[in-house]
Amino acid sequence: MGDDIGRPSTPPPRVFDTFVLQSTPEHVRQIEINRLKAKAAQREKEQAVSSSSTLNSNNKRPLTTGSSGQGSQTRPVASSSKPLERDSRLGTYFEYDLSKMVNSKGGFLVQEGNEVDENRIRKEKEREKQRNVHNLDIPMFLDPERNAKCRECQCMDIDPAYLKVFNCLVCKSCQNEHPEKYSLLTKTECKEDYLLTDPELRDEEAMPHLLKANPHASTYANMMLFLRCQVEEFAWKKWGSPEALDAEFAKRTTEKKKKKNKKFEQSLRDLRRRTKEGVWQRRRDAEHKHVFSEVVAMRQGIGEQTLIAMTDDISQTEHEQIATSLEVEQIEVNLFRSKSLWLPLLARGVFGGQVISQALVSASNCVDPAFALHSLHCYFLTSASPSVPIVYSVERLRDGRSYVTRSVKAIQNGHVIFIMLCSFQRPEPWQPSHQWPMPEVPAPDLCPDEEANYSKVIQDPKSPPNLVKFFQERLSERSRSPIAIKLAKGHHVDKEGTVRYMYWMKARDIPQYEAPFQKCILAYESDLYFISTAPRIMGLKRPGKGPDSLSMNYSGLSFLILIRSSNDFDAGDWLLYEMECPRAGSGRSIVHGRMYTQQGTLVAVMSQEGVVRANIRGPPAEQKPTAKL
Repeated sequence: MGDDIGRPSTPPPRVFDTFVLQSTPEHVRQIEINRLKAKAAQREKEQAVSSSSTLNSNNKRPLTTGSSGQGSQTRPVASSSKPLERDSRLGTYFEYDLSKMVNSKGGFLVQEGNEVDENRIRKEKEREKQRNVHNLDIPMFLDPERNAKCRECQCMDIDPAYLKVFNCLVCKSCQNEHPEKYSLLTKTECKEDYLLTDPELRDEEAMPHLLKANPHASTYANMMLFLRCQVEEFAWKKWGSPEALDAEFAKRTTEKKKKKNKKFEQSLRDLRRRTKEGVWQRRRDAEHKHVFSEVVAMRQGIGEQTLIAMTDDISQTEHEQIATSLEVEQIEVNLFRSKSLWLPLLARGVFGGQVISQALVSASNCVDPAFALHSLHCYFLTSASPSVPIVYSVERLRDGRSYVTRSVKAIQNGHVIFIMLCSFQRPEPWQPSHQWPMPEVPAPDLCPDEEANYSKVIQDPKSPPNLVKFFQERLSERSRSPIAIKLAKGHHVDKEGTVRYMYWMKARDIPQYEAPFQKCILAYESDLYFISTAPRIMGLKRPGKGPDSLSMNYSGLSFLILIRSSNDFDAGDWLLYEMECPRAGSGRSIVHGRMYTQQGTLVAVMSQEGVVRANIRGPPAEQKPTAKL
């Protein structure tokens, strides 16, 4: 106990000096005065530093030693006369104007004042609740009698989509097995096949439908799909029976065709009226002038001139250029109209080769250029008048990968005068080929022109006057023709006794046209001198009288042209046209022709049937036996 009393306490007790701790009021007042003086002196120093507006050469305030505190004695004092130098190791210096900076919210877009739309949130919750109710699976019970079953096979694997949308109990296997009942129909099919209206199809109670995204484009409206059995049930109730629906469908189809035909006939009448007015106005405005040929010396020193043409005959003048002869103008989709028509000398109607070529130009304008013409078959139903333009109506019969087929009808004055069926093929040059050899004929430079042959007949003093006049007219027409013709071999008889005529033909002064137009020019050339081969071989004369002369102008009935699919010929170069007549009789004749290039390439094969009649009125009269008495 004595040791514990003598041990010092920790921490040792402090000895308080009562004299030091005691402070008088005077002492306290002096301490407060000193504190206020120190604060005032510190405030003056701060104001002196902050109020300094004098800038140095670096556009900065000068440094003062007063604000550095006690450690400022060791730092260098800034001089206002010498500008501060910046350390080059610090990199590029940018001075920002903090007064113009805007808080960008850290790069995030913040919509201020975005108030919560309670009405929209409530509607979204209602829609979500409806979707959840709609997407509930079909409940399954332990009792099989309470479960829904398929109406066809009585299985419990019900399609939930059919049940929820159409309220129809059917499984997916029965849907595939019975498409005549459970297949889905589009709204267009319901309107076209069952003659239902749009308001009826939009009535969800009468006609429930399934909405599905449109496969054609996402911007299109959703498709409306209907159950076939429900559509048929609704249609039978509306029309009474399937037979009544078929009768109504046939009635509407007939009315639609009548309306379409009536509209087409009306447009055709308007077109015909405008065309006639245009042709009549052009003829009235044209200057009427007679053009005569050169003076031809006749017997006894008398000269004669022949009327060649009249300048107001616009169609005949335009015929002198092959481009204008074949030109057509498009007036509607698949509808074209001729611009000029040529009436040959002593002909009943428009030149058939021009009708064929213009129809071919119209058909080529409705075909992909990758396909090349290889055949055409046409019929001339009646002759065409040159005073009224011809309208060509093109019908697209077939568009295949290798072949394309077009049908052309030539219409004039509301009647079909010509029909053509043409086929186009995608060329296959890698396939094997074969052709007949070209006959041996003189070169084009060694053959005389047809004009020279006509001039010989005209200048021959032994030629009768009527023949001279006929050849003068032919010479005038031939000199203005866009096709140049030279006689290679006339009435050539081979070893087998077959008579052939051969001509060199080419288009005059034409540029290098595209291949489709070259074939149209070839079709124009194919009808020159072709059907006239038959009366020449049979010895029928024109002009003339008697049974050995032609009783009427020969005309074509049908025409067939087979052309190479390749485009390796030029209609502006000489082509050899070989013609023959294998059979003639009963007022009809068939002629065959082949066209070769100068290199011997067979480019086209032609066949034509035409009317060729001699000047015979009828069968010879039967001689009645004379009585002996």
